[in-house]
Amino acid sequence: MRYVIVNALNGKALKFHDKLTTEVCSKFNLKRTKLPGHITLKAPFESENIDELINMLESLVKTNNKAPISVHGYDHFRNDVVFMKTIFSKEANGVYNEFYKLLKTLSWLQWKKNEDSQRIFHTTIVSKKIKNKFNEIWEYINEFQCNFHIYFDNISIYIWEENTWRLYKKFLLKDNNETIY
Repeated sequence: MRYVIVNALNGKALKFHDKLTTEVCSKFNLKRTKLPGHITLKAPFESENIDELINMLESLVKTNNKAPISVHGYDHFRNDVVFMKTIFSKEANGVYNEFYKLLKTLSWLQWKKNEDSQRIFHTTIVSKKIKNKFNEIWEYINEFQCNFHIYFDNISIYIWEENTWRLYKKFLLKDNNETIY
């Protein structure tokens, strides 16, 4: 089975991302991603059994608090991925680094070269087959202000079923009841 692990967006940031992604895909005749707004923590991977992974994540969220993330402006990878810039706080990086170290102990879990502890976090708006429309898309999205303060407050596993991503399990990080934003 195919899985992906993300921090699922919520609230105003999710609504903004959903609306902007829908508008861009409609305006430029692009195919929309099947995952809701998110920050990828572990790119898609194959496994027949993720019980050990689930146990690790259950332990991880019991010992870590939600942590601030800033979503501000836009950026791109080459001319084929356009995204909302996503900046992890020191605390959010700490949670991610612990997540990364835990998952690296799973010998069966495959990693891509861009999936290291220094990864560039981002929230994709569009990718795939946009090179010919990149400049127009870039100009269009920059008409909209993107500035959100959110939290790394969940680790969500999605599973690929029936030609779409479905939420498999969501783990909530501890809420220390501090409002940072």
